[in-house]
Amino acid sequence: MQNSSPPAARLDLRGTPCPLNFIRSKLALEKLEPGALLRVELDAGEPERMVAEGLRGEGHQLELQRLADGAVALLIHRRGG
Repeated sequence: MQNSSPPAARLDLRGTPCPLNFIRSKLALEKLEPGALLRVELDAGEPERMVAEGLRGEGHQLELQRLADGAVALLIHRRGG
C-alpha cells in the first residue's frame, strides 16, 4: 500500500503504554472520513504489534515505516473508503 497523499492527522504516541496507544489511535481514526490516512508514531516492539494487530482486526489497512530513532510510524487507511 503506497500512498503519496499526506496524512489527514498525525499522532506521536512514543512513550505511551498499551492499551492507551491503541485507544488513542482508534479514537483518532473515528474522527476521520473513510479512506483518510492517519500517521501514528509508536515505540517499536509490543506497542507496534498491539496497535497494528488491533487496527488490522478492525479492517483498517496499514503500512509500517521504521524511523531513524528506532521508533515506527504506522500509516493507517481508515476502513470504508
